[in-house]
Amino acid sequence: MKILLACLTLLVPFAALAAGDAEADHGTTFMWEWLNLILLVGVLFFLTRKPVLAYLGDRRSDIKSNLDGAEQLLNDAQTRLQEWQAKIDGMDAEVADIRRVTQAAAEQERERIVADAHVVADRIQRTAVSAVERETRRARVALREEASELAVELAAGLLKNGVTEQDRDRLVDEFVERLESENAGGSV
Repeated sequence: MKILLACLTLLVPFAALAAGDAEADHGTTFMWEWLNLILLVGVLFFLTRKPVLAYLGDRRSDIKSNLDGAEQLLNDAQTRLQEWQAKIDGMDAEVADIRRVTQAAAEQERERIVADAHVVADRIQRTAVSAVERETRRARVALREEASELAVELAAGLLKNGVTEQDRDRLVDEFVERLESENAGGSV
């Protein structure tokens, strides 16, 4: 503070000298004006040096902390990006695994369905073959019965028309002889 008062005391005579002498040399006036300016700047510098330096130091620390924070955020963002990229890469592999498992399951299901279809087709074929065989047997039996009925009717018709009284007697005699010979051969 003492220095400030001393500087102000020095300025007052210079200011009076510069303003009071109109006839003085213009160069001397110019020199005194410059000297006043330098002294003013020096006093201002002396008085504002600490607050300005403190402000600039604070501003520098704020900028440095902001830069450090931005750098930390950038590092965090890059770390998260790498994590997400790893997850995306893992998802590609997981999707490929799911696709492979799904295709394998679909192939197994297709094979099972085809095998079941073969089993059902074989069963249907066996059932159809046995049904055809049954119907063939039934048709043969029916055909035999019908043929035998026709043969009996035809034989009956032929016997009625072609067998005389003598033929009937002869057939009865032969039948009786055959029975007697069979009874005689069975009792011995």
